[in-house]
Amino acid sequence: MRLSSAFLKTMKEVPKEAQVVSHQLMFRAGMIQKLSSGIYNYLPMALRSLRKIETIIREELEKKGCQEVLMPVVQPAELWKESGRWDYYGAELLRFKDRKDSDFCLGPTHEEVITDMVRKNLKSYKQLPWNLYQIQSKFRDEIRPRFGLMRGREFIMKDAYSFDESVEKSMENYQLMFEAYTSIFNRCGLKFKAVDAATGAIGGDKSHEFQVLAESGEDGILSCSHCDYAANEEKAVVKGKSAIPDKSLFLTMEEIHTPNQKSIDEVTAFLGKKPEELIKSMIYLIDEEPVLILVPGSKEVNEAKIQAFFNANVVHLADDKKVEEITGAKTGFAGPVGLKKQIKIAADRGIQEFPNMVCGANKTDYHLTGVNPERDFKVDEMGDFIHALAGEPCPVCNAGKLEEHRGIEVGQVFYLGTKYSESMNCNFLDRNGKQVPAEMGCYGIGVGRTLAAAIEQNHDDAGIIWPMAIAPYEVVVMPLQLKDEDVVNVSNTLYKWFKEAGIDVALDDRNERAGFKFNDADLIGYPVQIIIGSKTIAEGMVEVKIRATDEKLKMKVAEVQEWVVNYKEKTL
Repeated sequence: MRLSSAFLKTMKEVPKEAQVVSHQLMFRAGMIQKLSSGIYNYLPMALRSLRKIETIIREELEKKGCQEVLMPVVQPAELWKESGRWDYYGAELLRFKDRKDSDFCLGPTHEEVITDMVRKNLKSYKQLPWNLYQIQSKFRDEIRPRFGLMRGREFIMKDAYSFDESVEKSMENYQLMFEAYTSIFNRCGLKFKAVDAATGAIGGDKSHEFQVLAESGEDGILSCSHCDYAANEEKAVVKGKSAIPDKSLFLTMEEIHTPNQKSIDEVTAFLGKKPEELIKSMIYLIDEEPVLILVPGSKEVNEAKIQAFFNANVVHLADDKKVEEITGAKTGFAGPVGLKKQIKIAADRGIQEFPNMVCGANKTDYHLTGVNPERDFKVDEMGDFIHALAGEPCPVCNAGKLEEHRGIEVGQVFYLGTKYSESMNCNFLDRNGKQVPAEMGCYGIGVGRTLAAAIEQNHDDAGIIWPMAIAPYEVVVMPLQLKDEDVVNVSNTLYKWFKEAGIDVALDDRNERAGFKFNDADLIGYPVQIIIGSKTIAEGMVEVKIRATDEKLKMKVAEVQEWVVNYKEKTL
């Protein structure tokens, strides 16, 4: 590409809403252009990089036997109602009606559509396994789109869906996709971790996220300092103590007047207790069924773990009216002893670690002291309902501590089981001649997000430092004196040589000063810059700058092509 005719405009200033580096640099490098909140035009430089990521994805998926399809972005409500997600997916699902008053949505994901597609073709186990994927735009009506391509409303996504005859076969497909993702992100030149993850609105029983490590990452990751354990902070397991309360230490339960003392900090100060000696009692509606969740007062409730534990579609806190209806008291005084209305009680294992706890008395302005589980109240479900923290023991090995990192989620793999195939009758005849639902998995990669994550991980004060594999152009040839015939001739010759050698090359033949070209080359992030000036050409030499290291080399014109080809092979 000759930059004199390129659709390219670089900038010094950035919009106020561009808070993260990738958003700032993609805007300044002329890669994206805002159309509306969370919706962007992809300009030529960005699209070249996106297409390279897509090519890597296709090559790795097809190695694993995946087949590409393309599904509509507009989806009928009937399919979502059939799966049960129409009513609970939330406001991110952009719903609309057509001229016949029929309900539709813009697809945020395609589990329903792919299940419908497959059930129309699937008859026998002999047809399986199938793993079908697409690369297509999705739309999620984010309440607060931000960070450019990191959290937009419209975005490019690769989504794949596997169909298998058994759990064992589905796990084999899951592992194949895990391996494919590892290869994809390695080929993209990214430093990443695969971490245990919550399944969220997609559902299912097992999931891993692929997180690109970057200080600007939205997601917290906890990994062991000693072993390979790593998990999203929503999913990281808390290693509970094997607490066996000494009943000889139990005190008599006592009601204490605690006027206007609602929060953990207020109650601990008022009673002279430590936060871990309090039971935090919170009423959640889990698929609209009220459940009292108990956790130690020193810990934070982890809603993702609650959702996974109960295999729920929707989890949210009860409002003040519902709390008072169940407890008989105002919010802030709930507890597991003496509820006005009996509901299921689920407790984190941590409430067993200390005897004689404090909790709300289900009576406004009162708390109970000397409270002990089993003696004073019955727990229906015991589990892990709190956030793990850095510094805590690893839940897998006995040697390590959890360390905190920041990450950008670029991909996720899910084992779905029969969540969609059962509700949507995606059945087949198994080896025993019985109709059974297909075992499913789904696997997503945010293509634009991968692009943004690469920039977050690879940049400096001057601009982007592209990994060679996904750079829009691998090399830029920069003639500095366009009136010098030798400079122009050598530049054109090198440009032609590189194109013939299969190198993605740009020729900066714009009539601009040298400093402008240097700044643009660093901003856009070409991995290799070939600088051609009058003085070096007079010596039969050119200057080569390696963007990743700022190293500058002088070499003969005839040697440049071979050097670039070898450098590319080494860095891919």
